[in-house]
Amino acid sequence: MRDDPGLYDFAPYRDRPKLIWPEGKTVAVWVAPNLEYYEIDPPANPYRKSWAKPHPDVVGFSHRDHSNRVSHWRMAEAMSKHGFPGSVSLSVALCQHHPEVVADARARGWEFFSHGIYNTRYAYGMDERQERAIIEDSIRTVREATGQTIRGWLAPALTHTERTLDLIAEYGLTYTCDLYHDDQPTPIRTKTGRLISMPYSLEVNDHYGFFVYNMSPRAYAEALIRQFDRLADEGATSATVMCIPLHAYLIGQPHRIGPFEKVLEHIAADGRAWITTAGEIADAYLEQAV
Repeated sequence: MRDDPGLYDFAPYRDRPKLIWPEGKTVAVWVAPNLEYYEIDPPANPYRKSWAKPHPDVVGFSHRDHSNRVSHWRMAEAMSKHGFPGSVSLSVALCQHHPEVVADARARGWEFFSHGIYNTRYAYGMDERQERAIIEDSIRTVREATGQTIRGWLAPALTHTERTLDLIAEYGLTYTCDLYHDDQPTPIRTKTGRLISMPYSLEVNDHYGFFVYNMSPRAYAEALIRQFDRLADEGATSATVMCIPLHAYLIGQPHRIGPFEKVLEHIAADGRAWITTAGEIADAYLEQAV
């Protein structure tokens, strides 16, 4: 067994070439709404159960369905109001199940990348043919629904095989959100192509904030502000990235959206943030990377 998977080189935080964002901004801020579809009774995966309760889990399904019926619109309106585009982590089956949600994100000028077909279909145990089929389906479905060609990947429910990164690079994708090792983009070692790791976050992901850390809406908002302030300070030395991963059925609830909107106001008013998309961050980084 290898001690290190060898996906990227070790580089101490303050011993790297200086990274610069447009207009001298010190931190690139991108918001990643997870627009998802959860099957109520998905095929069983032998490695992991889709729902904690026996299938069909009506409660779990309906809780998440709040995203597409109500809270997406509340979250999206708050983001648009304060000038934040979305880089959508998309369960691509949503294009068929609820095309209205995808159309709304497209109309707002949001970017799309793949979060697999369903968030209830895991990569564990897949062979190469199955994994290729999912990547090809993602590229085709998003292009047909939005006119965009996906450039990024976040594995469904954060599940992978040993070949996932090599395959998405082979298919021409630019970035992966599946590694959580840095606050700046980093090159990833793949067999072909040129792939980078785009800083995503588990620490300030609303799923972790509310389900794992049991934060109040106010405490979560304060954590986001502390995250931004620190990364903006450090970015004066070499530019950083802050990702805000969201799930509308969580952040878009009536009792949570207010504190979150205060976060957007804080970041927008600060002046140090490059409020952008994952694709634009990837382009800016690749222009500077050796």
